[in-house]
Amino acid sequence: MNAAIRQYLVITGNYWAFTLTDGALRMLVVLHFHQLGYSPLEIALLFIFYEFFGVVTNLVGGYLGARMGLNRTMNIGLFLQIVALAMLAVPAAMLTVPWVMAAQALSGIAKDLNKMSAKSGIKLLVPDEQQGTLYKWVAILTGSKNTLKGVGFFLGGVLLMAAGFTGAVVIMAVALGLVWLASLFLLKQELGKSKAKPKFTDILSKSRAINVLSAARMFLFGARDVWFVVALPVYLHTVFGWDHWKVGGFMASWIIGYGFIQTIAPRITGNMEGKKPAVLWAAFLALIPAAIAGGLMAGWSPQVVIVGGLLLFGVLFAINSSLHSYLIVSYARGDGVSLDVGFYYMSNAAGRLLGTILSGWVYQVYGLEACLWISAGLVAMAASLSMLLPERRQVMA
Repeated sequence: MNAAIRQYLVITGNYWAFTLTDGALRMLVVLHFHQLGYSPLEIALLFIFYEFFGVVTNLVGGYLGARMGLNRTMNIGLFLQIVALAMLAVPAAMLTVPWVMAAQALSGIAKDLNKMSAKSGIKLLVPDEQQGTLYKWVAILTGSKNTLKGVGFFLGGVLLMAAGFTGAVVIMAVALGLVWLASLFLLKQELGKSKAKPKFTDILSKSRAINVLSAARMFLFGARDVWFVVALPVYLHTVFGWDHWKVGGFMASWIIGYGFIQTIAPRITGNMEGKKPAVLWAAFLALIPAAIAGGLMAGWSPQVVIVGGLLLFGVLFAINSSLHSYLIVSYARGDGVSLDVGFYYMSNAAGRLLGTILSGWVYQVYGLEACLWISAGLVAMAASLSMLLPERRQVMA
């Protein structure tokens, strides 16, 4: 086993461990506060800081990765997640909304430091001429992360039943602490450290390709979360009458399937470079939420339209997401790669934040159909922006 593969396995294992706790923690918070009587919209608000600080972290994290090395930013992310879990292992009387929001903010910082480091690290482990290999490695990392996040949802429910809320977060903190100690010794010390010390102003990308792709990513993820984060779970609970276990299990299964499709996206799309696949697959995706909204307005069976539509949306969204994840790593510079990747995932986090806020407000005022029409419009924006992407050979010139 060569050194690059060993480092890839360490990065992937690190990312997997973090992702399991991230998914489990989200489900723990949702279920625990649901049991305390909080409404779905109130629970969603607990995650606003989680998303907001993702924007800030990705913007600054790329700069820190280029100056400190990606091994350090990845390990800092792990450590902050341990602290966030420890913050929640306090007596029940201390679990106020501001305290939980603060812990979620810290977890959001940790998550995006870890993700930015993992995605940037792969760029440095694959020779630039091996773009097919790069696409496959990025797809495996991205897809496995989302599959494990879904598994984490189940894990959170099991731990809550077996050990209670406090016991669950303590178990996860201890397990992640062991992973963190191993990571300190196994990750290459200078991974991703820029040869030239970047200036703080370098956090804003000067690459047209990166800027266009980042804007497309923002609209793409806003399109998912505008109906997936708040509107869909509330709709399943209030209209279909599903209990929170069924809602959580269904959405966890969706995320697991979505992650699996991401891992095999290169087999579906082929090793295609440049803008054409990004435009094509985004155009296909835009049709799905519009079709679901049209079906609901036409009076078709909501169960068939939403469940079937959501499954198809998941397949096409996974392909789009995997393509984008490959393109950013492909377009990014070799020296200071984390600056480009951090800027890109800042836009990703901005899209999630926009989608989360719109999901609660639009659903409450106008209903699920409106969320779906907005989703279709946002995907169409992503497809239109993707038409402005350069071919990779133009970026490398």
